[in-house]
Amino acid sequence: WNVQDNPLYTVNPVGELMKFDPDMIINIAASPFNYHQTEIRTEILKRNAQKYNLPLFYVNHVGAQTELIFDGGSLVMNKKGQVVDELNYFEEDLKVYDIDDVCKADASAPLKNRSDISMIHDALVLGIRNYFQKLGFQKAIIGLSGGIDSALTAALAAEALGHKHVYNVLLPSEFSSEHSIKDAVELAENLQMPYDLISIEEAHHTVEHALKPYFKDLPFNVTEENIQARIRGVLLMALSNKFGYILLNTSNKSEVAVGYSTLYGDMNGGLSVLGDVYKTQVFELARYINREKEIIPENIITKPPSAELRPDQKDTDSLPEYDILDEILYQYIENREGPKEIIAMGFEEKLVRRILKLVNTSEYKRYQTPPILRVSSKAFGMGRRMPIVAKYLS
Repeated sequence: WNVQDNPLYTVNPVGELMKFDPDMIINIAASPFNYHQTEIRTEILKRNAQKYNLPLFYVNHVGAQTELIFDGGSLVMNKKGQVVDELNYFEEDLKVYDIDDVCKADASAPLKNRSDISMIHDALVLGIRNYFQKLGFQKAIIGLSGGIDSALTAALAAEALGHKHVYNVLLPSEFSSEHSIKDAVELAENLQMPYDLISIEEAHHTVEHALKPYFKDLPFNVTEENIQARIRGVLLMALSNKFGYILLNTSNKSEVAVGYSTLYGDMNGGLSVLGDVYKTQVFELARYINREKEIIPENIITKPPSAELRPDQKDTDSLPEYDILDEILYQYIENREGPKEIIAMGFEEKLVRRILKLVNTSEYKRYQTPPILRVSSKAFGMGRRMPIVAKYLS
């Protein structure tokens, strides 16, 4: 179906097959999931059923292959393009149909009413599960900070792999708040996941002491912040290496986009679970997970996001509010709008240009991210290839 809707193709394969007077159209597909495309896909299938006046069976692959997640959701349509039946999403399903019954069916079956957030949730769970199964791994390790990104990653991993197979490590520094440690412990206990606490204070002071003769009297800055993240990365990778865990990266798409992360620190990992999920969607996913009972502690969701790498730090010290940031990023990345178009939408020019500059100058970091599970129409990685040296964008 995607071939005949592409103007680059001069041959319409479905049209060519009509000379054989078929009884039905069977579309065997491997269409990867993104939360924008379900309605578009259904509309294209509907047009084909109506155009050729034939019942249509859309059979879609289900499962994950590295970054790509195939959602299933196979469809059966009558000649009018009405949906006769819809199969399950994100799990294998099997049904048998009588062609005559499909042809006679008039009423369109109601499509399963699935929100974008519920679909993203199920996609990420399937993506994690299949990634581990196909690589032959059973256990994950996560650096649990008490923040919402690591909390959400842990909750998704526990659902995908089983709570006993997700090992959480709390790695507090002198800048970590007591409530963050408490929140992380509460989450691990809510999900009945194993966890340990390893303070990085001693290691941090040791590294600072070794560098003091060279840093001399230079003030504390992002360098010392990054040292903390890199110490955590070293410890998590050592545990991963020693015990055969896959380290799950917890960075969200907003952070990955603007480079709000540390190379060889919190960018470590064998799989990026949230790298295609904006921060605003992270909050929505946390609420979705808590829809029946509190799994992710409420304080994790409501407290101001912070990397806790210096005293009283908040994300908004260096970034705009996430609802503003994410809308600018969405227009630039998914919709491929330029700065002039985004500014015309009502955003402050200085802010837009600063954010887009951060995106463009952070490309070198994204070249070194783990594989990112894809849930949008434009994920970082294989789906968005940009040069690191981007003078033309300045």
